[in-house]
Amino acid sequence: MPPAGGLPTNDEEGVLAMTGRYDEVHARSLRDPEGFWAEAAERVDWYRRWDSVLDRSQAPFYRWFAGGVLNTCYNAVDRHVERGRGDQAAIIHDSPVTGEVRTLTYAELRNEVARFAGALRGLGVAKGDRVIIYMPMIPEAVVAMLACARLGAIHSVVFGGFAPQELATRIDDAKPRVIVSASCGIEGARVIAYKPMLDAAIDKATHKPEACVVFRRPQAEATLVPGRDHDWDAVAAAAEPADCVPVAATDPLYILYTSGTTGQPKGIVRDNGGHAVALTWSMANLYAMAPGEVFWTASDVGWVVGHSYIVYAPLMHGCTTVVYEGKPVGTPDAGAFWRVIAQHGVKTLFTAPTAFRAIKREDPEGRLIRDHDLAGFRALFLAGERSDPDTLQWAEAKLGVPVIDHWWQTETGWCIAGNPLGIELLPVKHGSAARAMPGWDVRCVDASNHEVPPGDIGAIVCKLPLPPGALPTLWNADDRFVKAYLTDYPGYYQTGDAGFVDEDGYVHIMARTDDIINVAGHRLSTGAMEEVLASHPAVAECAVIGVADSLKGQVPLGLLVLKAGVDRPHEEIVTDVVKLVRDRIGPVAAFKQAVVVERLPKTRSGKILRGTMQKIADSQPYKAPATIDDPVILSEIAEALGAVGYAKAGTQS
Repeated sequence: MPPAGGLPTNDEEGVLAMTGRYDEVHARSLRDPEGFWAEAAERVDWYRRWDSVLDRSQAPFYRWFAGGVLNTCYNAVDRHVERGRGDQAAIIHDSPVTGEVRTLTYAELRNEVARFAGALRGLGVAKGDRVIIYMPMIPEAVVAMLACARLGAIHSVVFGGFAPQELATRIDDAKPRVIVSASCGIEGARVIAYKPMLDAAIDKATHKPEACVVFRRPQAEATLVPGRDHDWDAVAAAAEPADCVPVAATDPLYILYTSGTTGQPKGIVRDNGGHAVALTWSMANLYAMAPGEVFWTASDVGWVVGHSYIVYAPLMHGCTTVVYEGKPVGTPDAGAFWRVIAQHGVKTLFTAPTAFRAIKREDPEGRLIRDHDLAGFRALFLAGERSDPDTLQWAEAKLGVPVIDHWWQTETGWCIAGNPLGIELLPVKHGSAARAMPGWDVRCVDASNHEVPPGDIGAIVCKLPLPPGALPTLWNADDRFVKAYLTDYPGYYQTGDAGFVDEDGYVHIMARTDDIINVAGHRLSTGAMEEVLASHPAVAECAVIGVADSLKGQVPLGLLVLKAGVDRPHEEIVTDVVKLVRDRIGPVAAFKQAVVVERLPKTRSGKILRGTMQKIADSQPYKAPATIDDPVILSEIAEALGAVGYAKAGTQS
């Protein structure tokens, strides 16, 4: 493992000579997946070893480590205490919104998890039962997740603050025995009461939980329903600590409902065995982390990134994980990330590109970085929304460390394509998520399921079987799993992303398949146009959508968010970006219009709601997704688009 600060950085050209180590590892993972992942599984503790590494007997429902028995909580907590790491920090909770910093050692975490698992057991929770967790970014959310894993119960974390209707649909689908919540969350300066929303969701739901456990925070009261609701502190204090329950490697660890679902929710299932093996492997080989080092994922436990890299992967690998209850800007300023890195000795940060675009917008010169000692900081990883080259290059220049764009999904649980710092730092190509990770066989195909030539845009798919850690199915919906992911491109997993694979095997994710627009018969990537817009010195953030056109079918429309302090007339900036697209992509793009907006609508995980904006522009009925960060922004977008002749009749449905 490289020492702190020991990772190489890119040279001035952004390219390093390749050693071939990555090629060897990746080729072996595809040639001999059973042998490759069996070796990786040696870093996980098992009660019983597996009968087969990969069970292909029920294809396409592949199962990893069939016959194996383990416990994920034991691997994440207990084994570190037993091996002398009990005094090491396991969790650092940093909450600028409350002004508090709290550290839990591995021994303290084990004790809290064991006792809360005992509390859940006392409420009737047993192996295979479901528990919904509806909590903010506090250590108790992590404790609740691990307590479920300890009992062999299946947790389903719902993003704290989700609307009652959305929570109710998940209650009806998962049918939890118990719901664990908190009195409130804190978003910036706003205190958001959770308990009234939880009560409303239970009222709406057909399924009723037997009990709720509520962690009462001092910022908000919570009225408990007699006979159903229990105070966290009281039930934990009265409980006997619970031991880890052995579970099958193929048993579910959790269900995670995909963001923005409407109607019947889509519950991604994650198993115990493959998940533990893949995530433990990734910490050393992808993120180049050593046990005992501090790893920070600036996300939320409600998202897959939070499940994988706030909770399970860092703890299974023996790292210290940061649980951050704050924002990249505004808590208190655009230097918040640098303060956390310096104060806690963070070696690697993993966050969304939208966070860095927000920082760049508020502090374009990076002056606030100079106020903090980042000498021990080693690497920045970005994922969740496509990383535009301009933002990535800004981060490289300001931080002086490798900045890695990597690509993965809720369904996959970990990285599909990236730059494996623990194996080999590959040459960086800005705009690409680098190369397929070991275990992943990534292809680019046309509508007929034939591979397209390098550089041609097509659907990005992954050859079956998928590696450990990826979803084995959907919760109680095997047929839907096959239809949604395995039917359109037989033999492959359909990612829903479009892009291309170049002659060097680098994967370029340009847009969701739905975001490829058809302009007079030409299939064009909105992501390619966004790259051009983002390169303009006045532009902090942007999006391109395809709007209906009677002549060409669709034409692109740009939405621009400007950097703080830009005082040039908007008309001049729009003229600039139109010319840039014409110069770099060509007249075929038919890019002739852009509009300046104050902000872009996003999900809480940072994804820009391009589809919703397209409906607004085309005057179609639209619905504010449950995951939207701030619904008010949609009316602002409608007003801005109306000023340039669009959104004449779009209404919220």
